[in-house]
Amino acid sequence: MKLKLIATLLLAVLVFSACDNTADSKGRRRRTASLLTPASSGNPYEVMVVADDSIWTGYAGRAIQTILDKPLRGLPQDEPQFHKSHVEEKHYDNITHIFRNIFRIELGNQYTHAKMVVEKDVFSTPQIIITLHAPNQVEASMYISEHTKEIEGIITSEEINRLANDLYFEHNIKFAKAVKEMFDCEFYIPVDIKKMKIGEDFIWASDDKASTIQNICIYSMPYVSEKMFTKKPYIALRDTMMKRNIPGDKPNQWMQTNPEFVWTKNISVQGQFAMEARGLWEMRNAPMGGPFVSHSRIDEKNGRVIVVEGFVYAPDKMKRTLIRRLEAALYTLETPEQGKGKE
Repeated sequence: MKLKLIATLLLAVLVFSACDNTADSKGRRRRTASLLTPASSGNPYEVMVVADDSIWTGYAGRAIQTILDKPLRGLPQDEPQFHKSHVEEKHYDNITHIFRNIFRIELGNQYTHAKMVVEKDVFSTPQIIITLHAPNQVEASMYISEHTKEIEGIITSEEINRLANDLYFEHNIKFAKAVKEMFDCEFYIPVDIKKMKIGEDFIWASDDKASTIQNICIYSMPYVSEKMFTKKPYIALRDTMMKRNIPGDKPNQWMQTNPEFVWTKNISVQGQFAMEARGLWEMRNAPMGGPFVSHSRIDEKNGRVIVVEGFVYAPDKMKRTLIRRLEAALYTLETPEQGKGKE
């Protein structure tokens, strides 16, 4: 009995020591695994669908595959927004149920209508499990089709929040310090993006690798009007900043936007308005280019617009994972008034 009690107490100590429940000054918590919720398997933007083969190949399975296979906008070649895998319900066990993103389809007469349930960190961390209950394949497929944007948004937001949260606790400190000094903003980027160039109201960082180059920049300009948050003015302003700060190897070379492949939309970042832009960049008079994604934010305190952007150069390589990683960093930007409100 005594040995059993000691073992129980030891297990409790291990569990609680593996969990980091302390929060930073702004309420963020470092995500850690424990004995009860070990580290999840799979890579960012990978989704495992749990469904019997008859469902996977039927109406419901094809409906969810259509969502997962949908190309991510703003890439030079078609790449699905998610990587998918499939496992039958009978193989959903202690090994497979620790996957990071799971979509389950459960059909049965006990369900009177289609309903979706979302759970987090049930068997591992980080993890999200989306379970769709429905009486039959037709209702399940109709529900999935009618809630396409919601399903996309749940998984995408979860992945962005995970990566952004990690950056709060581990990031390029030198870059963050430079951003704070120049813009009075908080902005965090991955530690491996180390090479930095500082210009006038412009900071550019790159990992400068041989085959795949990830870049992040932040710049500001005076706020003139709300038209700055529309497509054509945005492209013009972006091209001006990039020509000045990101030249090529020769005098007649500089980065510019491909105006035929730019998409913009209004989003909310940390409760504030932002304009998201994604599309393709190219180097003028040079055979270089790739995808970019940016957020334009208003700094009301200083009467300016602050833009944070990630762009990738990775010829002959898949770029979805690279650009998604940079996109998550954009969500860490905190404008001066945000910082002031949290003091």
